[in-house]
Amino acid sequence: MADLRLAGSFWILFLYDICEEIRVETLRAILRVEPRREPAFRHPSPEYVRFERPPVVERIEPIVLSSGNRFQGELNYYEYGVVSLKLELPFDLDWPELIDLSSRWIAAPELEAAAAKTVRHAVKKVESALVKPREDWLTEDYYIIQLKKSDASSLTADGLVEDHGSEIAKIVRGELADLSPGETADTLRSRMSYYPDDLLVVGWTAAFIYDTPEGAQPTIQLLEYANTQLLEFRYYDHMLSRLLQDVYGSLEKKTGTFARWRLSSQAQSLNRIRLDIRELTERVDTSIKFLSDMFSARLYHLAAAKVGAEDYRQLVDSKLKTAGELYEFMVAQFHESRNFTMELIVIIILIIDLVFLFRGKG
Repeated sequence: MADLRLAGSFWILFLYDICEEIRVETLRAILRVEPRREPAFRHPSPEYVRFERPPVVERIEPIVLSSGNRFQGELNYYEYGVVSLKLELPFDLDWPELIDLSSRWIAAPELEAAAAKTVRHAVKKVESALVKPREDWLTEDYYIIQLKKSDASSLTADGLVEDHGSEIAKIVRGELADLSPGETADTLRSRMSYYPDDLLVVGWTAAFIYDTPEGAQPTIQLLEYANTQLLEFRYYDHMLSRLLQDVYGSLEKKTGTFARWRLSSQAQSLNRIRLDIRELTERVDTSIKFLSDMFSARLYHLAAAKVGAEDYRQLVDSKLKTAGELYEFMVAQFHESRNFTMELIVIIILIIDLVFLFRGKG
């Protein structure tokens, strides 16, 4: 296969966290699009894997760069406030050219700028469907090299890894230089196959897929979904870090007994935000369900772990727990201060009564 031309597509995902929520029904009405059917996952029963609220898909005009490269694209609007721009660049190359392609387009500044401009323009037209839009967007990007599997090909996943494992590792890492045997082996450990003749290798920045175009689409969608989760948990992590920093600063300033009275309103505010974030994270967690399709579930969990979504999920859980402990501490401090104040008032009243009592005797 080394001398053969390799046909396929280079996919680029640019993801943006634009708001707290997207009203998908309002968005569909604005864009005049029909609800999207569930993707045909590899198992013959697609009900095993389903989106609770599938993303709204908008076809867009191709993005053409100054180099003449033309990227076909679509926008996927997710209910929980993420917009994904999915771009496709078909290729017909040999292995060295494919490695060069991967290295050239991963984190290419011109393409990133064109993508951001395209999404800003598209979002402006659908502002009425956005809940609490954000000025500053968190972003993620991810790259997928899909090598098209021919029906006539007898190549197996094991054979592909054995013959071209080093090339696949460089493609996934976006490297031109040869990787060490250890780095190559580490990259190839994150691989999966459902049939003997399909292959997925997942990396932090990019993934390599060897499959038919139809077979690759569900995998691409799950990779996209894992990156939307990464983006959301990054936002919640940032939000919680800022919130906890403000609370710690407030607690350091308010050490007096009477100052603790103001902790009640701050504790309630903290708890409200904490519960809001927990509700949002649960909505992200349950936006897709794997009922019996263990392969798709394992594929998603592999992707989520490699891109970092699981790490950020654990950070968010840890900070939510800390926020809950701080809430309980602040409430306890408030009750302690209130009890002290009430006892002090009772003592003052008793003293006043005693003063009047002794004056009366005098």
